[in-house]
Amino acid sequence: MRHSSSESGGAGRFKNIFRALRYRNYRLFFFGQGISLIGTWTQQVALSWLVFTLTGSTVLLGTVAFCSQIPMLFLGPFAGVCADRFDRKQLLLWTQGLAMVQAFLLAGLVLAGVIRPWEIIALSILIGTINAFDIPIRQSFVLAMVDNRDDLGNAIALSSAMFNCARLIGPSVAGILISAFGEGICFLINGISFVPVLAALLAIRVAERQGLGQKGRVFSEFREAVVYARGFEPITAILVMLSVVALAGSPYIVLMPAFAKDVLHGNANTYGFLMSSSGLGAIAGTIYLASRKNAKGLIKAIPVSAGIFGAAIAAFALSHTSMLCVLFVFFAGFSMMTEIASSNTIIQTVVDEDKRGRVMSLYAMSLMGVMPFGSFLAGSVAGKMGVQSTLLAGAAICVAGAAVFACRLPRLGHILQPVFSRIEAGSADR
Repeated sequence: MRHSSSESGGAGRFKNIFRALRYRNYRLFFFGQGISLIGTWTQQVALSWLVFTLTGSTVLLGTVAFCSQIPMLFLGPFAGVCADRFDRKQLLLWTQGLAMVQAFLLAGLVLAGVIRPWEIIALSILIGTINAFDIPIRQSFVLAMVDNRDDLGNAIALSSAMFNCARLIGPSVAGILISAFGEGICFLINGISFVPVLAALLAIRVAERQGLGQKGRVFSEFREAVVYARGFEPITAILVMLSVVALAGSPYIVLMPAFAKDVLHGNANTYGFLMSSSGLGAIAGTIYLASRKNAKGLIKAIPVSAGIFGAAIAAFALSHTSMLCVLFVFFAGFSMMTEIASSNTIIQTVVDEDKRGRVMSLYAMSLMGVMPFGSFLAGSVAGKMGVQSTLLAGAAICVAGAAVFACRLPRLGHILQPVFSRIEAGSADR
C-alpha cells in the first residue's frame, strides 16, 4: 500500500506540472509555438555565427543584438496599448506572419550568397520591431487560453519550458546544419516553422473581450499603466531587478560565440553545446516553477535566483575547459529563467485585467528593451577588456542587485500577502 501511495503521489505531481495542457486552446498554442520556437532558436544561433564568421567582430555581434532588441524599448508603449485595445489573437496572426516573411528574406539573401552586414542589421531591426509587438501581446494572451487564474503560473512556466526546450534543440540543430550546409538552411527552416503556430492560432477559439477599440490617446493610456505599476511597489521592484539582469547578465549569451571560439578554441558545435546546456538548465528551472500550485511566496525566488545567476556567470568566465563551462552555463540558465518566469508569474497574477497588456509591455521593456544596451555595451567592452573580464563585471552587478532586492523582501512579501489572499478567496468562491 505504501508503494502504491508513493506511485500515486508521483503521478499526481507529474499531472500537476502539465495541468494547463488540459485546456484545448492552450494545448494548440503550446505545440504550435513549440515547433516555431525551434526554428527561431536555430535562426538566432546561425545568425550570431554568421556575423562572427563574416566579420570576426564582437562589436558587430553586440550591434546586431542591439538592433534586434532596441525596438522593444521605443515601441513597447504602442504594443501594450494595442494588446489592451484590440483582439490579441488577430494581432498574433499578424506578428507571426511577418516574422515568417523576415526569415524567408534572410534565407534568400544568405542562400544566394549576397548577404552583407548592413542587410543583417536591417533585418534585425525588422524582427525586433515585430517582436516588440509580439511579446507583450503573446504574454497577455495566456490567461485567455487557460481560463482559470489558478493555472496561470503553470501556463507561464510551461510556456517558458517550451521556449527553453526549443533553446535546447535549436542550437544543436543549428550546429549540425551550419557544419553540413551553412547558415542559409537554418533561416529557411525557421520560415517554414511558422506554419504550425499560424495554424494553431487559427484553430484557437476564445471569448471576445469587452471594451475593445479606441479609448484615448496612446501615451495617456500607457502613462496610466506606468502610474499603476509605480503605485504597487512589488511590481516596480520586480521590473527594476529584471532590468539589472537584462543589462548586466544576459549579454553572456551574446558573447557566447566569441567565448567558444577565442577562449575555448572551439567551433560552431562548441557554441551549440554551450547554448544547449544553458537551455537545459532553463528547462529545469521552469519544471520547478510548473510544479508549484500558485504564485504565493514566489517573490523569495527572485533575489536567490538572481544571485545564483551572477555567481554562475562569474564561474563560467573563469573556466577554461568545455566541461566546466557547460556545467556553469547550466546553472546560469536555471537561475536566469527562474528569475524571469517568477517575475512574469507574479506580475500576471496580481495585475488588473484591463491593464494586463500595458503592464506586460512594461515587463517586456524592462527585460527585452534593456537587453540591447547590455548587448551593445558588452560587445564594446569585450573588444577592449576581453570577454572574460566583461562577463565578470556583469556578474558582480547581478549579485549586487540581488542583495538589494533581498533587503526589501520582507516589505514586498507583506504587500503581496493580502493580494494573494483575495485571489485565493476568489478561487474558492468559484
